[in-house]
Amino acid sequence: MPQLPRVAIIGRPNVGKSTLFNRICGHRRALVGDEPGMTRDRLYAPAEWMGKPFEVVDTGGMIPFEKDLIATEILRQAQVAIEEASQLIMVVDARQGIVPLDEELVRLLRRSGKPLALAVNKVDMAQHSPLAAEFHRLGVPDIFPLSAEHGLGVDDLLEHVTKGFPASQERVETPPAEPAGETTAVPPAPHADQPINVGIIGRPNVGKSTLLNSFLEQERSIVSPLPGTTRDAVDAEFERDGRRFRLIDTAGIRRKGKTNLLAEKLSVIQARKHLERSDVALLILDGPEGLTALDAHIGGYAHESRRSVIIVVNKWDLVKNGSMNDYVQAIRRRMKFLDYAPILFISALHGQRLGNLLKMIVEVAEARKLRVPTAEMNQFLKELDFERASTPAGKPTRIYYLTQGGVAPPVFVAFTNRPGKFHFSFERFLENRIRERFGFLGTPIVIKSRQSR
Repeated sequence: MPQLPRVAIIGRPNVGKSTLFNRICGHRRALVGDEPGMTRDRLYAPAEWMGKPFEVVDTGGMIPFEKDLIATEILRQAQVAIEEASQLIMVVDARQGIVPLDEELVRLLRRSGKPLALAVNKVDMAQHSPLAAEFHRLGVPDIFPLSAEHGLGVDDLLEHVTKGFPASQERVETPPAEPAGETTAVPPAPHADQPINVGIIGRPNVGKSTLLNSFLEQERSIVSPLPGTTRDAVDAEFERDGRRFRLIDTAGIRRKGKTNLLAEKLSVIQARKHLERSDVALLILDGPEGLTALDAHIGGYAHESRRSVIIVVNKWDLVKNGSMNDYVQAIRRRMKFLDYAPILFISALHGQRLGNLLKMIVEVAEARKLRVPTAEMNQFLKELDFERASTPAGKPTRIYYLTQGGVAPPVFVAFTNRPGKFHFSFERFLENRIRERFGFLGTPIVIKSRQSR
């Protein structure tokens, strides 16, 4: 099946590529700031211009001859985007004029043989337009003065770039990449057309990007031994046995006091924001390093956001001492608030047990949307032994009627004989009995009480 046309945005650091990317896709998808190097991985987003759908790709700032590990990986990611693209947009800074790196990038992009447009950015007012004249010296015939921040001139650029793209009635979906790992079948679901949004969270350098790359069988995220390599969330979709998954690889979350750079502070804010887009959060732990206070802190973010959670212990192939049982007990002891979250042990690098992880993601996503009929819920209520519930001395709590008021996460409303919230121990008792009877694997449960009149 043919894919949507792709437009790759290329340029040196800090010329406004991510601002233009956000302008084209219509929302603030990429991190934007005054620090160079804010974008590192390839970011993809759907876009449309005059009824013509396409994909726009943001890349990190390219420095072709830089030998630094991160710069080399950014260059390699950008080269992949160039190979995939139907059209290239090179962004330059009108106020800085032509610099040697711009000339080098033009030579590199010409060698690709792809159609190239030059976006002369930061032409914020009409009197700045003459600044674009100098860029004719680069030998690119299609030059567009514009302001990505204010949207000026962007329509002319899009008109040119999309002129050969098919209109929306001819639209076709981008084919998903096949994931790596085992061939364990994933159970089909009635709503398989909707992807399961899976957020990959954890502290820096626990293997989040490695896991995403293993699922996709391609290096979509930069992986390096340096912590904090990923700064923005990288979305990627793939399909397995009739189920679609959208993976959201977020930046490693650090404690607030440890985040000095603007880019890293924005990354933490974005990671928490992208967690809100997830149905299921994979909390990645580093097997050899063991559980840390920061792991528990990040698990608290997931619990507070009421996402469904799977705790994933990565790099298990490198653990020499200790058993899985000991590890599980340590996690349950330190993260009691996530006692509903299943625990899996994997090696993202070697693809070990990734099939089991996909199966678990589907089960947890389905449990998140499970709705129990009211008649069945009240039959369950009749069978409850309220004498087992430990509550403070006083008027005993009685529930007359119990119904499910919502899903994702499941919300239950109990009509009772007393006002106010349930005592913690009683609420815990009721939640445990609901889980024993109906499951709700990996999913937080919300219980609200109402005094019956």
